Amino acid sequence: MDKSNEQMIMDRFEIIDVFNRYAIGVDKRDKELYGSCFTDELDVNVTGEVVKLKSHAWVDMAFSAVGAFEKTQHIIANHTININGDKADAVAYLQAHHHNKDNTWSVWGYYSNKFVRTSEGWKINSLTLTMEWHNG
Repeated sequence: MDKSNEQMIMDRFEIIDVFNRYAIGVDKRDKELYGSCFTDELDVNVTGEVVKLKSHAWVDMAFSAVGAFEKTQHIIANHTININGDKADAVAYLQAHHHNKDNTWSVWGYYSNKFVRTSEGWKINSLTLTMEWHNG
């Protein structure tokens, strides 16, 4: 295997790791881990409208939303990653369960994220969540 193939494989693993840190960070309520997934400024689209935010503002908004639930579990899988130099587009399926003692709200959909390679590794600079369906 040549160096370029090795680098492509490492890049893919690192991007999947960002998705994993994203899910674990939000579920464990670890703002530092979750925040490590993003560039200082990013585009966020979770409502159908793109909003440019500072990463700390996005982290605060996300944690405020999940803070209404006792427990959450985000499962991100089936990654499709296209790398072009120091940029990448990645799509991954999502199942997210948000639980309180009286109800559970579950979401199924996918993320379509854009990544950039930084001195600290790959980071999300554009996050798009498309909800296919939900219940609860």
